[in-house]
Amino acid sequence: MNIKKNEKTKLYEASLREIIEKTTSKTMTEKMVIICQSLKRIIPYYYWVGFYLPRNEYLELGPSNGPPACFQIPYSGVCGKVAKTVKPIIVPDVNKFPGHISCDPRSKSEIAMPVLDSSGKLLAVFDVDSEEIGIFDETDEKWLHKILDAAFIEKRQI
Repeated sequence: MNIKKNEKTKLYEASLREIIEKTTSKTMTEKMVIICQSLKRIIPYYYWVGFYLPRNEYLELGPSNGPPACFQIPYSGVCGKVAKTVKPIIVPDVNKFPGHISCDPRSKSEIAMPVLDSSGKLLAVFDVDSEEIGIFDETDEKWLHKILDAAFIEKRQI
């Protein structure tokens, strides 16, 4: 899929508006469900989207949308690295990422983002997979950051 930056921006703008509208006064879990549903429906190259919640010894699957995923994953691989560093990661080709945990062989590229509360505490790792190599870029990262902040830190501007 050849999708241009301005096309991505329009898709993310629509999703952000919907997410802001629907997540007001919702619980954290309800917000996660709404984010997964909206993004999976609106962004055509999203294959799987979901949240992993930090536990003492592993990350546990939270709300998600797409085919079945790993219920628990260790603090390694893409999501584990995001949980440890609290920094986003874009992986153009998951088969070239050291320690990648494959929950579905159809996944070819991935972006994972830390979800923080207003004090900077890690609430979850937001993870998106695509069946296309190299589909995620700085535009995805920028918009996902806006969406996650709007939902969980209550910055409600577009």
